[in-house]
Amino acid sequence: MVTVDSNGFDDADVGRTSPTRQDQAYEGLRSLLLSGSVEPGARLTEADLTRMFNVSRSTMRAVLVRLIQEGYVTSEVNRGVRTRSFSVEEAADILEARETLESALAGKAAERATDEEIAGLRRTLGEMEDCQARGDKTAYSQGNRRFHQQVKKAAHQQTLAAAYDTLLYPLVMRQYRNLTTPHPRAGSLEEHQAILLAIVTRNPQAAAAAMSHHVAAARQALLLGTPQEHTGTASASDE
Repeated sequence: MVTVDSNGFDDADVGRTSPTRQDQAYEGLRSLLLSGSVEPGARLTEADLTRMFNVSRSTMRAVLVRLIQEGYVTSEVNRGVRTRSFSVEEAADILEARETLESALAGKAAERATDEEIAGLRRTLGEMEDCQARGDKTAYSQGNRRFHQQVKKAAHQQTLAAAYDTLLYPLVMRQYRNLTTPHPRAGSLEEHQAILLAIVTRNPQAAAAAMSHHVAAARQALLLGTPQEHTGTASASDE
């Protein structure tokens, strides 16, 4: 069991830790959590994590403290460290904030995207079209996430991007995704096409509106009521 708080590791030990190894472990565990492969409320043990990422206990404790501070995991006495789970109210707030931020980023992308970045968006959307045609849901989800990251990068707006990166919406979507509905969601591809068209035509108002519609539709597809009980690994995206 791991119980981590502000006194959960020795400052001197952490000071001797290679920042590179600590950063690598942090990025690795953060990516694992965001991938949706770990159930909400799942217990994380120090022994398993140190073996998984091949780091010392002090390094992993420092990583867990950082993830606790950022809201990815929680730490409670007698319960240890667990993956984050969200109330309906928390989930709704996070997804509404995502809609606001991504809409603004899409608008900026329409103004500031380079020709190379637009070409990258075209390639990703083309791959998503191919994935949908052959029914490859996993690859479609990967393309979807890449498309949204490309839009964020093409916005060239660091303040908005930093705020967006603090949102834990992939964890929310993992917890509340409606597994009884088809995936990808009907209309998802067409919504991405509308976003790209607005960016290509340099129409920031249309890009913001298209992204707002897309994210709102994805949010409405979730069951914000009772988290879904299921087995197996689900995609963190319902877009």
